This record gives sequence, C-alpha cells and structure tokens, in this order.
Amino acid sequence: MRLASYNLRKCKGTDGQRAPGRVIDVINSLEADVVALQEADLRLGPRPAALPGRMIEAHTDFTALPVNTSPVSVGWHGNAILVRKSATVEASYRFDLPGLEPRGAVAVDLPQLRVVGVHLGLLRASRQKQLHAIRQHLAGLDDRPTVILGDFNEWSRRQGLDPLKDAFDIHAPGRSFHASRPIAALDRIAFTQALALRDAGVVETELSRRASDHLPIWADLLLAKRSS
Repeated sequence: MRLASYNLRKCKGTDGQRAPGRVIDVINSLEADVVALQEADLRLGPRPAALPGRMIEAHTDFTALPVNTSPVSVGWHGNAILVRKSATVEASYRFDLPGLEPRGAVAVDLPQLRVVGVHLGLLRASRQKQLHAIRQHLAGLDDRPTVILGDFNEWSRRQGLDPLKDAFDIHAPGRSFHASRPIAALDRIAFTQALALRDAGVVETELSRRASDHLPIWADLLLAKRSS
C-alpha cells in the first residue's frame, strides 16, 4: 500500500497564488492509496476548506473522510485524510492534542491498517506532548498495524521524537521543506513493527515546487512476514 502526506499550505504556492487545482494535480500524481493532508483548511473563522471537498470528489479518485466539525471545512485543525473511493473504511477518529496552539490529529481504520495524520507544533516540548497524547489515544484502540505520518515540524534527524521510538520505526523520506529549496526533512512517516518499508521518497517536480511550500512525501509499506 502506498501512503502519502502533503502539507498544502492552504493551497498557497511559492508564487503567492492560491490554486487548489494544481494541488489536486499533485495529489493525483502521487498514485497513493491514502493521503494525509495538512493545512487543508483556511485558518480563521469557520475554517472553510482551502481544498474544497467538491473538487476532491469531482477531480480525484479519493473521498475526504468526514473528520470535519465545521460544514465548510474538509479537515479538522487543518488535517484531512483522503482514501480511495473503493476503500473499505471501518472507522475514523479525531484526537485532541495539547500545546500552546490548537492542534489535533485524525485517523482512519482500514482492514489490517490504521493511518494517523498529524501536523505537530512548532515547539519541541509541544510536539513531544502531542506524540504522547497520540500514543494514549492509540492505546485505547485495537493494536492493528499503525502508521503515523504528516508534518512533524522536527528539524533534527536524530532528536525530538522519543515518544515514538519504543514502538515505531521513524523514516524521513527526504528533504521536503522549503519546496523552492529543500533543506529540511520536516515530513515523516512512523510505522509499527508489523509493517515493513519497501520504498519511500519526496515528490519534487516543477509543479510540486510551485503548489505549496512543502513537497509531498510517499512510502510503500507491506505487512511484515511473521517468523514461524
């Protein structure tokens, strides 16, 4: 299964233009089964969708999960999850997260897999509290193979993500920020030991360099074979 994550920056590109159509084109190019989106809604008021649900429905093979609490939003705290229209969705979740700024995570249960989309805080102390909170939320659910992916906002390759390290392998597919000149691997994927990483990468094309200030990441994951 291919999973992807993309911080849309509210569909505002590096050229200063807000163009959801080109974001749709980037998403379609990912060839993913599940896409976690960050900054999919505008920030103020009722948080209207920067990437409208009608465009997702009409111009992609994806459905946006109903994680929104506002009728004009496509996500929750800007986080949205897209799944293929043919996918079997068993449940979806919203996780409240602590921190100085409002944050939340969203999740979906598919057969044999749970996917959690995140956009962690700007301060490391907040990020660590948020990861602990996600672990607590997950502890109340069944223990199916789990992936956490999104904009982790962590600049260090070696520090800051300790709350995951006992149960998750953490992978940075590559430098995804800033799209016009990538220098930091802010977008990551973490997965439990029941899963194996086959391949992963960053999508750096002329279009993706203009569509947002983040480049999308992707990862191909397999259920790991159990030893007899």
